[in-house]
Amino acid sequence: MKTLKTMFVAVMVASLAACHADPAREFLSGTFTSSSTGELSKADDTLIIESLASNNFLLHRRTGYNLIRRGISGERHYEREEWQAIYDESTKTLSEIKKGKLITTYPDSGYILIGKRKYIKK
Repeated sequence: MKTLKTMFVAVMVASLAACHADPAREFLSGTFTSSSTGELSKADDTLIIESLASNNFLLHRRTGYNLIRRGISGERHYEREEWQAIYDESTKTLSEIKKGKLITTYPDSGYILIGKRKYIKK
């Protein structure tokens, strides 16, 4: 009987925790990609977001781009960055600490926005 009671309490606690889960926060962890092409360049970004302790996140950004000159695509260049960000539960956004970038989540649509740039979750 004691085991049954313990299991019941554990199930209730898990159910209550699931009810209070933040879907926007849960959606943030993972890999997101973005591609853009313009007159002067073509770029592909990969953003890997890791949840750390509390509301802290670590973002790994990898960018590959080609400069376009006279209609011809040049050699591929690569860049890497790491960002630290804090999740705001009230606005459901991440605020990047160093440059102040705002990352808005759209979990129902499967993407995030950094400024006007759209990153789709993979």
